[in-house]
Amino acid sequence: MKEEEGERYTLTAPANAGAARMAREFVTAALVATDHRRLIENARICVSDTVANIVRHARVRELTVELTAHPGRVRVSVRDDDPHRLPWRGGGGSPGLALVRRLSHASGVWWVWDDLELVGKQVWFEFRCGRPAARAEAGAVG
Repeated sequence: MKEEEGERYTLTAPANAGAARMAREFVTAALVATDHRRLIENARICVSDTVANIVRHARVRELTVELTAHPGRVRVSVRDDDPHRLPWRGGGGSPGLALVRRLSHASGVWWVWDDLELVGKQVWFEFRCGRPAARAEAGAVG
């Protein structure tokens, strides 16, 4: 099944201490440009946490943030090219992906392949317009 095209914005940044702030500002600007202002708060939290986990746990020089806006929904994904370290699930005082699952309508991880070679991973999360995420309203832990 082919997904319909949307407005796509991409940021590639060094995986360093300033990456989370840069990703938050990028997502904010893209959501304003696509008239999805109501999604800014949760999107900033999720992209910040995802990027911070890559900086902390993945062994990469750079990461990529992509935002695709569709009518009624927005998908954000954060990619790193370290296929050997799984996305951080939490523990040790960090919420990991549990926070992303709680604040978004849907989320997951895609493996990134180059032909038959595993080259990275992409954590994605989606927000829908018109109502808050059900899991965030219920306060579920994911």
